[in-house]
Amino acid sequence: MGKADVAIVGTGPNGLAAAVVMARAGLQVELFEVHHEIGGGLRSAVLFDDDVTHDVCAAVHPMAVASRFFREFDLASRGVRFRQPEVSYAHPLPDGAAALAYRDLEATCARLGADGEPWRRMMTPLLARSSAVVDLVLSPQRALPRDLLGAVGFATRALTHGTRLGRRTLTTEGGRALLTGVAAHAVGRLPSLASGAIALLLGHLAHGSGWPLPEGGSSRVAEVLAADIAAHGGTFHTGQKIDDLRQLQGSKVVLFDTAPKGLLQAAGELLPTRYARHLSRFRHGPGAAKVDFLVNAPIPWRHSEVGLAGTVHLGGTRAQIEQRETLTAAGVAVPDPFVLVVDPAVADPTRAHDGKRPVWAYAHVPNESSLDPVAMVQAHIEHYAPGFSDTIIASRGIRASDYESYNPNYVGGDINGGAVTLRQSILRPAPRVDPYRTPLRGVYLCSASTPPGPGVHGMSGYLAARSALRREFGIRTAPSLAPGESDALVQGGK
Repeated sequence: MGKADVAIVGTGPNGLAAAVVMARAGLQVELFEVHHEIGGGLRSAVLFDDDVTHDVCAAVHPMAVASRFFREFDLASRGVRFRQPEVSYAHPLPDGAAALAYRDLEATCARLGADGEPWRRMMTPLLARSSAVVDLVLSPQRALPRDLLGAVGFATRALTHGTRLGRRTLTTEGGRALLTGVAAHAVGRLPSLASGAIALLLGHLAHGSGWPLPEGGSSRVAEVLAADIAAHGGTFHTGQKIDDLRQLQGSKVVLFDTAPKGLLQAAGELLPTRYARHLSRFRHGPGAAKVDFLVNAPIPWRHSEVGLAGTVHLGGTRAQIEQRETLTAAGVAVPDPFVLVVDPAVADPTRAHDGKRPVWAYAHVPNESSLDPVAMVQAHIEHYAPGFSDTIIASRGIRASDYESYNPNYVGGDINGGAVTLRQSILRPAPRVDPYRTPLRGVYLCSASTPPGPGVHGMSGYLAARSALRREFGIRTAPSLAPGESDALVQGGK
């Protein structure tokens, strides 16, 4: 076992991205996956009906069209069709109103009333430099940005909206909730500098490249990544648990697409004490409790335009969201936590068959929560969409405490691969110049527990692979990722 040039443990989006880079560099690559299906957070499954596919983890993919890795890999040209909803995300309010983030920035501003102009001023400069903003946030965060003006503009806004200063910028309940709902994707205390950065990153993309869904389900992304790896000689070993690094001793380089816990378990006493101590102290954030519904009709939202949205945030006003997320981050269970809901067939009609369609939902709960989320999430949706319960054909819930058995990287249900705090976002998983390289020769970490952190962007795998290519194989220029390109290196080579 492990006789290839490169062994990759875990086949989530970052493990697959690392394998694409390594295989295209002309190296022999083997991937090892503990489950019988590849994809990690990109897996889809048939749960209740043979014709209806559910996304078991990630469903909506702003980063799969925006990140540097996926821009170069070009999923669309490989047959992945992204479906864009008219409204990227919506936020129903307790009084029956709703705030809507249309793809069209002007349509959004026109419906925000007094917050329309502040929203335009906040988003327009970010949209003008969108690729630079994305590349700044999705970087190793160890060097000065290329676009200093764009970086300063982004940092200034993140400072404002990641602190109490942001309270003076938006004055309506709709505008405040619309931004705070995106900040809650950080799954932690609000407000915070990290959540402010996430709010601006995802918020501006809602009016740019969008919050799309892959037609047919998230597994389509994993399928085309795997096809490219196989086309360049890579091989997959599923149902194969790697719990001892020595199982892979024949490989020159090993990349772990795992949480720090997984690397600790596999490397054990081989790791230097100080580095192992950092990994053992790595903090995980709140958990996600997941619910999958099979329904017979679109969600009957009280505010009809919410039904145009690909993603819906249920959390109430800004003050309510901040209180609930902060308590959840402190380990306190709240009766009405923040919930994200997706009705995929709103954007992708192919997901509905014979009057049946999937509904995807997450609730933010304390890490290791054993709460069965089905009744709570159903009631939460029902509050904003009376009659939803009557449309349910079947449902299943995954407790946060059980999510780790589905994906070992989701420690305690933490789908972000670690608490999203400012310090840990920059120094994850340990304070090192190269965050991907471990003290063990040829051993790298490439999961969401390394910069830039959570999301289906492939950048942790891409950046870890680039580091390993330079240090272990002397390859300083990345191979082309473009479809149809040869696996030969562009100018530079071995």
